[in-house]
Amino acid sequence: MVKLVKVILRMFSVIVVWGFECLRLIWQQSWLISRSPHGFPHNRENSFDCPAKLNKTTPRNEEYARHIIDMANSKYEYVKSFEQPDVLLPNTWIVVRIDGRGFHRLSDHYGFIKPNDRRALDLMNAAAVEVMKELPDLCIAYGVSDEYSFVFHPSCQLFERRSAKLVTTIVSTFTAHYIHQWGTHFPSTPLQPPYLPSFDGRAVLYPSTRILRDYMSWRQVDCHINNLYNTTFWTMVQQGGMSNTDAERELQGTVSADKNEILFKRFGINYNNEDEMFKKGSVLYRQYQLEDPKPVSKSRHGDDDEAPVDESKTSKSQQDKLRKLRRKAQVVIDHVDIIKDEFWERRPWILSGKPGKLPEA
Repeated sequence: MVKLVKVILRMFSVIVVWGFECLRLIWQQSWLISRSPHGFPHNRENSFDCPAKLNKTTPRNEEYARHIIDMANSKYEYVKSFEQPDVLLPNTWIVVRIDGRGFHRLSDHYGFIKPNDRRALDLMNAAAVEVMKELPDLCIAYGVSDEYSFVFHPSCQLFERRSAKLVTTIVSTFTAHYIHQWGTHFPSTPLQPPYLPSFDGRAVLYPSTRILRDYMSWRQVDCHINNLYNTTFWTMVQQGGMSNTDAERELQGTVSADKNEILFKRFGINYNNEDEMFKKGSVLYRQYQLEDPKPVSKSRHGDDDEAPVDESKTSKSQQDKLRKLRRKAQVVIDHVDIIKDEFWERRPWILSGKPGKLPEA
């Protein structure tokens, strides 16, 4: 009798433990399905092989295995919390500037002509044109030497204005076309590792049209200063027979007038006759019908009082329509003064963000 009672008690305790364990597993599974361990909602419809989508004829053991996979996806979903938002401020001009990495070494290896190699500059421009074609949201670009600045209008909503997406897309697209078209501009010097071209990039925001124009003016002034120095330096070395150290020492503390005098008096070179691309850089934009310049009375700095540009609230279909209109316009390469008002006033579509009228055929 005593043995029978012990057996019954043992069976009862096993049943109780088994029952509690079943309840614990059921509660744990239902909790994991509804939420991740860090409090993030779990979307079962988007999970891999969600049981709700399984065929009803699936064997029970296979369905259970897939159910475990679904829970695992939910369990690890918390890692999304480590992603940092990088959405750029609204209603601001976005400038993505890319620069060549290690281009001094690369230019020496492939024998770029000093101070300016037209083949290399044409290659930079060709790659930039393809970027403009692939991204119709771009309104203007400016390039000099091994750098390029690409400008998005304040109303741009491409990639939801995420900095990383904008920068990496431009850098990778530019690099891809630069390498692809290398053979066209340097047919006798194929690319070889480790001397392969690469670029880095960054996104900078400018809150007003005036500041954007000041940025563009800064880059063009920098182009002029650097080109005048490099032209004088390499002329003294190549034609004057001076060493790099001596030429650098003589140019220390000189101003633009001094360099112009050295070029003209010693070597008979008039800097004003140099190629416009070398002096002014390259400006890329979409070509529409030019408009007459506005009266001089309006100051360039008067646009500080302009109404802020509203963030684009157009539908996706409307945005696609605008992109199609921009794609129809030809991307042109110009070497002009972008510091004065005339360039911008004759091309109002650049700052307005609205496509102009296509030139008549």
